[in-house]
Amino acid sequence: MNITRRRGAIALSITLGAILVGVTVYLNISYIILHEGRVLSLIFGIILFGILVAGVVLNTVFLVREVRRNERQDSFLNAVTHELKTPIASIRLYLETLQRRDVPEAQRQDFYKIMLADSDRLLGTVEMVLKAGELGARRRENRTLLELAPLVTDCIAITLQRHHLPVDAIRLTPIPLGVRLHVRVIPEDLRTAVLNLLDNAVKYSPNGVHVLCSIAIVRYTQLAFTITDNGLGLAPDQLKRIFKRFYRVLGRNEVKIKGTGLGLFLVRTIARQHGGDIAATSPGPNLGTTITLTLPLASPAESQSATNSKS
Repeated sequence: MNITRRRGAIALSITLGAILVGVTVYLNISYIILHEGRVLSLIFGIILFGILVAGVVLNTVFLVREVRRNERQDSFLNAVTHELKTPIASIRLYLETLQRRDVPEAQRQDFYKIMLADSDRLLGTVEMVLKAGELGARRRENRTLLELAPLVTDCIAITLQRHHLPVDAIRLTPIPLGVRLHVRVIPEDLRTAVLNLLDNAVKYSPNGVHVLCSIAIVRYTQLAFTITDNGLGLAPDQLKRIFKRFYRVLGRNEVKIKGTGLGLFLVRTIARQHGGDIAATSPGPNLGTTITLTLPLASPAESQSATNSKS
């Protein structure tokens, strides 16, 4: 019902804008006919006409954008509400069961594991919302020289455990022996970005998780972290929109994807704050997606110094 109402509001805004432009054109043509031969009046009328048309078009564009922004915010609130209520309800149910019944020890331990997983999910949602506000107002912080591969390996292990996946579900292409690639970053933020990318690849692979990660140098001065999945894929018009705040790609064929619409927005914000960027490519719907996070590569001297200090 809300979607239909918003589409109606967008259609009404565009229709009114077109009508106003048409009326303005009619009045301007009438003005030109009435003042034919008066050069100054014609120039004044044409300038006024241009201003009026530009104003009407801009007003229509702003109205449509506002309606769409409100739609994304409503979707975000619904998603966050669901992400908060579901684990709370689950934890409460298991606690009530433990309180009212004499549960065998093995089943009790299973309940504890489920409640811990739900509490992690709840904490993750809260941290993501807080991080979205924190990144927008954060001042420049001192950054640390960090080797990317160990951090990615650690994040892969966390994701496999979090989603109860087999070891080969997410793989990192081996880096040549002796090659250590460093970036200067805020470690906590980069960890958040990598975990969000991995979590996103898992969520949008409902028919089986097969994710391939790689780290490579591009254009000599940048480090690219690439994640490729075989999931739902993206339409061409979604390749840039997925990084906007609150935007969510809805699952097809009645596949419901959990999320708040903040994950990829956070990744893009973190990447740009570190002088990098992020981009997505996809052959099309149901054909998988490749997301590439690029960051400035630390200089060879810095990398060598970091390697020597560890050894």
